[in-house]
Amino acid sequence: MATRVLQRVGRGLKETKRGLRASGQPTLTARSLAAFREDSWFKSLFVRKVDPRKDAHSHLLAKKEDNNLYKIQFHNVKPECLEAYNELWYEGVLPSIHEDPEYPCELVGTWNTWYGEQDQAVHLWRYRGGYPALTEVMNKLRQNKGFMDYRSERGKMLLSRRNQLLLEFSFWNEPAPRPGPNIYELRSYQLRPGTMIEWGNYWARAIEIRQQNQEAVGGFFSQIGSLYTVHHLWAYKDLQSRENIRNAAWQREGWDKIVYYTVPLIQHMESRIMIPMKTSPLQ
Repeated sequence: MATRVLQRVGRGLKETKRGLRASGQPTLTARSLAAFREDSWFKSLFVRKVDPRKDAHSHLLAKKEDNNLYKIQFHNVKPECLEAYNELWYEGVLPSIHEDPEYPCELVGTWNTWYGEQDQAVHLWRYRGGYPALTEVMNKLRQNKGFMDYRSERGKMLLSRRNQLLLEFSFWNEPAPRPGPNIYELRSYQLRPGTMIEWGNYWARAIEIRQQNQEAVGGFFSQIGSLYTVHHLWAYKDLQSRENIRNAAWQREGWDKIVYYTVPLIQHMESRIMIPMKTSPLQ
């Protein structure tokens, strides 16, 4: 059976080759095969061969020197309530919780979306200590009457909310407070299942190209929530600076090839331009 299938495939290839010759179209030559092999060899420089049965992707891609877990929240606010929502954030119980050492969590950044999905707030927290730290904070918040009152009042202002738990890529810098004024871009990628290792290997090189203007803030991949999701967070002085920096990347060696090989890994992508709220450590 297998032999007959191979024979039919061989005959089909010969017929195709004869047809190409008759039509004047180029056929596979030694030179084209060599070019194909060279292209495959070049791709192998980027892609690290990993057997997923031997280790979890999170262990291969995340930082090992710390135990940070991140939570990102997206709040879609009723348009008429956005100003009141921001004021409640500033004046409510959250600033005191963020400063309380009894809560093992840090506010990394908090923004309103400027371009992208409108009337939206985005919040990013870091939990030093991983899942136990997250569990400890959640348990304490349930016992905090001030927070529960704040949550009840906030709920009246929201249309929807969602969150994800994230790990940070080992090759990105850890997000650190920075002075402003800046705008921030959150680029979110939904990858094809099974391609996270490839993405990490390509971007381990790509980030070296994109660090030259210090615009890279943080890179994360999801663990709980929408899976095979990647978030890249960038900071720019303004929209024109963003345009100039992104265009300049195309002039650097290797950037075009990285884009060429990563685009097929993406199912969906989204860009948000965000403005920091006044209590955000990332300004």
